[in-house]
Amino acid sequence: MGLFAKKEPLPPMPDPDPRSRKLIAICLAATALLTVADLWSKAWALDHLSAERTGEPPPICQPNEQGYILHQRRQAEVVELIEGSLEFRYQENCGAAFGLFRNQPAWVRNSIFGLAAVLASLALLFMFAKGRGGRFFALSVPFVVSGAIGNLVDRVRLGYVVDFIRFYWEGELLGLREWPTFNVADITITLGVVFLIIDGYLEGKRHKAWAAAQKGDAGEEPAAA
Repeated sequence: MGLFAKKEPLPPMPDPDPRSRKLIAICLAATALLTVADLWSKAWALDHLSAERTGEPPPICQPNEQGYILHQRRQAEVVELIEGSLEFRYQENCGAAFGLFRNQPAWVRNSIFGLAAVLASLALLFMFAKGRGGRFFALSVPFVVSGAIGNLVDRVRLGYVVDFIRFYWEGELLGLREWPTFNVADITITLGVVFLIIDGYLEGKRHKAWAAAQKGDAGEEPAAA
């Protein structure tokens, strides 16, 4: 025994019961509603915050000779919600959430983002149906899946994702003057990931409590006659 003594691994928990058809239907309905909200908001941004460019549009998500990616549509209007902090401003995102991988070749982006969105959505829905996770996991599934679907739809039909929510501030915070422009799908994915983290923490506590109860039951002595 000592500081470096290995801890015994916790015994595996029994498989959970599958979730009911009613809960699966509620999950799918919530996913559909959140997806519609995301796609509607992007359609609104296209119609009200942008306009068609004059002349021939540039190649989609392809850097020019100066290394800049030109938008397919031009900015038409800016809607200020909170002066100096929050506004709606049209932006085309060729990368993942908050612009990640935006400068990678189109086939790389489409392969990575498309495959990741499909696999993650199928895995989460399968785990939900099988009864995995707790309440926060169940809550996370429609948020993550709807966000993945919403952004994937944009990539398929437009070649880029429409962003329009811009949060900024005076001065610098951690070297930044604004947060990368985002959309409703980015919000739902972020919330879903937070719920997954919370559920993972609670799942660990549930597992330890279950293991302790198992050890307690195994150590109980039979009552005297």
